[in-house]
Amino acid sequence: MKASDNYKRDETLTLTGAISPLALKQSFRKLSQGLILPVLILALWEILSGLGWLNIYLIPPPSQILDRLLIITENGELMKHIGASLYRVVCGFSLALSIALPLGFLLGLVPAVRSFLAPILSFFQQIPGIAWIPMFILWLGIDEASKIAIIVYSAFFPIFLNTLHGIASTDPKLKEVAYTYDLSRWGMMTRVYLPSAAPSVFVGMRLGLSYCWRSLVAAELLGASKGIGYLIQEGREMAQPDLMLVGVLVIGLTGLTLDFMFSQLEKKFLPWQEKVDPHEVPTWQIS
Repeated sequence: MKASDNYKRDETLTLTGAISPLALKQSFRKLSQGLILPVLILALWEILSGLGWLNIYLIPPPSQILDRLLIITENGELMKHIGASLYRVVCGFSLALSIALPLGFLLGLVPAVRSFLAPILSFFQQIPGIAWIPMFILWLGIDEASKIAIIVYSAFFPIFLNTLHGIASTDPKLKEVAYTYDLSRWGMMTRVYLPSAAPSVFVGMRLGLSYCWRSLVAAELLGASKGIGYLIQEGREMAQPDLMLVGVLVIGLTGLTLDFMFSQLEKKFLPWQEKVDPHEVPTWQIS
C-alpha cells in the first residue's frame, strides 16, 4: 500500500522536480470544485438584487461592489491601504516570530523553566488581543507602534504553543539514537529537535499569521489613517456599504493569498511532512 502511494506521489513530479501535467490537472479540478459554491452564491445574489428582493442600499449587488473595487484600484487608493496593512503585518509577525520561537524551544527543552513561566503565560493566553487595543493606544499612541504591538501579541501564542508542542513531543527513540551516537547539544538541536518540531512550527506560523491579520484589521477599525480596516471605517462613516464590502472582500482575499504562500513554503521546506490539520492548536498545560 505504501509503495503504491509513493508511486502516485512520484507521478505528480517530473524528473526535473517540476510539477507534472497530472498535478496541474488535479489542482485545477480542486480549484474548480471550490469555486462552484461561491459562483452560485454570487449569481443568486445578483439575480435577487435585480428582481428587487434585496435592499441594494443595505446589501449592494456584486456588480456594484466590483465597480467600486475597480474605481479604488485605478486611482491607487486600494494599493495604498493594502500596502499599509501588509507593512504592519510583516513587522509585527517578524517580531512575534523572533520572540515566540526561542521561548518555545527554551520551555520545550527545560521543564523547570516551563513550570516557572506556565502560570503567567496561561493567564495572558486567555486574554484576546483586541482587549489590549485601548491600553496599547494609551501607552504607545495611535501611530504604528500600538498596531504592531497588537499583532505581536496576537501572533505570539499560536507560534509559541505549537513550537513548544513540537519540541516536547519529540520521539524519545530519536533522542536515544542521538545519545548513542554521542551528538553534541547543537547536533541534537539541528538533527533531532528541529526536524521533529518543524511541522508543528509551520502550523503555528500559519495560525499566527492568520491571527495577526485579523487583529490588525480590528486595530485599524479603531484608530488609523490608512489600511484596510480604515477603508471599512471610511465606508461606514460615508454610508457606503459597497465600500465596506470591498474592504471585507480584500481582507479575505489577501489573507487567503498569504496563507497559500505560506503553505507553499511549507511544502517546499518540509516535503516529507504528512498532512497536518492547521486548525488544531495545542492548549497550554501546566506540567
